[in-house]
Amino acid sequence: MKDASMLPAASGGAGREQRRAVAALLVGALIWGLIWYPYRVLRDAGVDGVAATTISYGLAFLLVWLARRSSTPVVPSWPLLWLGLSAAVCNLGYVLATLSGDVLRVLLLFYLAPLWTVVLSRLLLDERLTGAGALAIALSLGGAVTMLWQPRLGLPAPQDAADWLGLAAGFAFALFNVVSRRACNISVENKVLAAFAGVVTLGVLLLLAGVGSARVPPSASLWGLLALLAVVLVLANQVVQFGLARVAANRAIVIMLSEIGFAAVGAWLLAGEAMALRDWLGGALIISASLITAWRGEDGTRA
Repeated sequence: MKDASMLPAASGGAGREQRRAVAALLVGALIWGLIWYPYRVLRDAGVDGVAATTISYGLAFLLVWLARRSSTPVVPSWPLLWLGLSAAVCNLGYVLATLSGDVLRVLLLFYLAPLWTVVLSRLLLDERLTGAGALAIALSLGGAVTMLWQPRLGLPAPQDAADWLGLAAGFAFALFNVVSRRACNISVENKVLAAFAGVVTLGVLLLLAGVGSARVPPSASLWGLLALLAVVLVLANQVVQFGLARVAANRAIVIMLSEIGFAAVGAWLLAGEAMALRDWLGGALIISASLITAWRGEDGTRA
């Protein structure tokens, strides 16, 4: 028989663990909702977005690699290659989009990921399309059409490079999560390493191809900001993984949607940005699709 005197303490311990997990997810949402701002500071100081992203993720990769030197060596594989590629497009696309476009609009287009997730899960995981999945697709498409509608053209279309990059980043985010679910035998640690390595590799290739400027940051303070960004990137991945391991997936997605709120406030206070009513309406439909996805029990993490 269990000692009844121990039950309240155990319950309290579980409650504290849940509160810490929720707090971790909120911290992760706050970081991802505001991560665009230091990259804008670097851009305004003369550091190109591709170079800043490549350097910060390169430093983050080194931090994770040094921390896991005694772990099992990473064995190259096709899933790791796809994880790296999708993470590269996701993270580079998101940073470059928020440097050239409206932050909240980019983030809402990024959150079309539930649409891509349903489609990719059907194609790559052979998951049957349910009624809830069809509703998520319909809401996502409705939100996309509302936000991207061009009266002059009479059809929905991205209005600039930022829109295209936001859409591409969201698709890559969905691909990362679907491949990650399929590669369940690969540790989270190795998936994070693959993600960071993918961003660095694509960034270097773009710089070599003349996309962006490879100009070295001109001051120690900028290098310090890049190093701080690397630490924040590693922290964001760690706290989100901590939360996801302890909070039900459907609840975690709802909590992580607070990223949109943090981004909206940040864009207003830090960049003076405001969105049109049509964008808010489209965003509401896209967020509803994410909530439908959460109700279905899908999971996902930022690469």
